[in-house]
Amino acid sequence: MSSASDHRDAARQIIAAIARVLDAGALGTLVTIVDGPHNVGAKLLIEQTGTRTGTTNDAALDEAIAAHVQTFLNSHAEAQTFKVEEFAPELNDWRDARMLFERIEPEPHVVVCGAGHVGAALARLAHLVGYRVTLIDDRADFVTRARFPETEIELVAAHEGWASALQSVLGTGRGRYVAVVTRGHNEDEECLRAVLAARPDYVGMIGSRRRTNIVLARLREDGNGDELLRAVRAPIGLDIGAVAPEEVALAILAEIIATRRGGTCAPLSAWRRERD
Repeated sequence: MSSASDHRDAARQIIAAIARVLDAGALGTLVTIVDGPHNVGAKLLIEQTGTRTGTTNDAALDEAIAAHVQTFLNSHAEAQTFKVEEFAPELNDWRDARMLFERIEPEPHVVVCGAGHVGAALARLAHLVGYRVTLIDDRADFVTRARFPETEIELVAAHEGWASALQSVLGTGRGRYVAVVTRGHNEDEECLRAVLAARPDYVGMIGSRRRTNIVLARLREDGNGDELLRAVRAPIGLDIGAVAPEEVALAILAEIIATRRGGTCAPLSAWRRERD
């Protein structure tokens, strides 16, 4: 029988492992037994690398959970409860037990390159929705508190160039959603070089098809692979017929949310038309 000291030690190990995952900008899944025949409250943290911390105190159940983690992560859900019979029906002693799966990753962070009309609107809208936001521009007078009194929006002046400014913001790329909405080809290209190196969860670039193709062609000539360049949403955003800067910002943020949540971008009313 586990002692109170054992439980405290296990909790400390889990907390330390979660902190390590977040500090590293990595990804993990925390699984807790919320209902079952025994060991309710036991936790198992599985990192993307496969490293495990904690246990359900049943080796077979630990293995079944580890095998189910990727299915949970692919759902884009932040948390979801599963009955063991849904993913490991062979574990008869645990079939009716419930496991809570929780996604562990850095908070979603929208990085906006370019503080013009669209960039400014996107930064404000992303902040309003609840994202952490960083707004970067190489023109210092475009990223001042006079223009952005919202202190939660981080303002960065790229005094030493876009690459240097982005390097400190992007980290490992995990949880980063980058919108390149600068004022010209050269700025777009410089931003994308730095952004692609970090491989963020989302990267999009504003501009016409011609403009975006020119920039992508230059990056391809410099050795960036097609698979990496195909991940760039260019032109950026969803086609909602946006015209005003605020509408363009909405189209961009909608695409970011769909990427993060696994949305299809299909009309929610489509089911009715299909049935009629």
